[in-house]
Amino acid sequence: MDSKRQVKLNDGHFIPVLGFGTYAPPETAKSEAQEVTQFAIEVGFRHIDCAHVYQNEEQVGQAIRSKIADGTVKREDIFYTSKLWLTSLRQELVRSALEKSLKNLQLDYVDLYIIHFPLAVKALEKCKDAGLTKSIGVSNFNHKQLEKILNKPGLKYKPVCNQVECHPYLNQRKLLDFCKSHDIVLVAYAALGSQRLKEWVNLDLPVLLEDPVLCAIANKHKQTPALVALRYQIQRGVVVLAKSYNKKRIKENIQVFDFELTPEDMKAIDGINRNIRYYEFLPGVSHPEYPFLEEY
Repeated sequence: MDSKRQVKLNDGHFIPVLGFGTYAPPETAKSEAQEVTQFAIEVGFRHIDCAHVYQNEEQVGQAIRSKIADGTVKREDIFYTSKLWLTSLRQELVRSALEKSLKNLQLDYVDLYIIHFPLAVKALEKCKDAGLTKSIGVSNFNHKQLEKILNKPGLKYKPVCNQVECHPYLNQRKLLDFCKSHDIVLVAYAALGSQRLKEWVNLDLPVLLEDPVLCAIANKHKQTPALVALRYQIQRGVVVLAKSYNKKRIKENIQVFDFELTPEDMKAIDGINRNIRYYEFLPGVSHPEYPFLEEY
């Protein structure tokens, strides 16, 4: 893979900078996950982001295996991320949760396994030692929670990444700088300001892709605002997930490598940060580990 399309993780593995997100609302037919994942691999995606809680790992696994079977890719060409759901955070449940994902996927290992809260790192380390996952990471951690892990006595592997909401309205500059200083890759979800999932998102917030600055830069480069938002992340060293079940958009998203933003463009996009968080996960706000009360 072209070196511009992947970054090295702190454990020596490489992660493609553009990922395909596979979450879909419950009303979407599960078979669609297989169809769009196959299509994403055909057009050039090599990083597939999924999770047990999406309830479609079986279909996504079928898609990956079918593209291996027809010679489009080898297993080592695909970077597959899964996530540990909150019902399996107890140390003794972690490995069996990962094994269940692997059984659904019918794969021997995942490339990255992520947890949402700082509670099960030891058990994750054991999964890596057992070869069930190549790398381990975290999601939705603020800098204090990351510090807590990094300062843990006897830490065997530090997380390779922190997957968080990140887009031009929430550019996570301080968290990004913190992660970079500890050789942790920031992975951006909701990179287009996902506003279509009404069960999760505050619909009263402004629509990112209608922002006049993004639209002006998109016009200048003859690209879409979505591609500009994705390109922005890649140029600042962020791994970005693009989630779509629309084949036209999936094909379009891979074109993020066909153009470059100027330093002036980057500065202009930095300037529209508003610290707007679309995904607040408010049901968890009273939990002692709720991560979003910190500035970063």
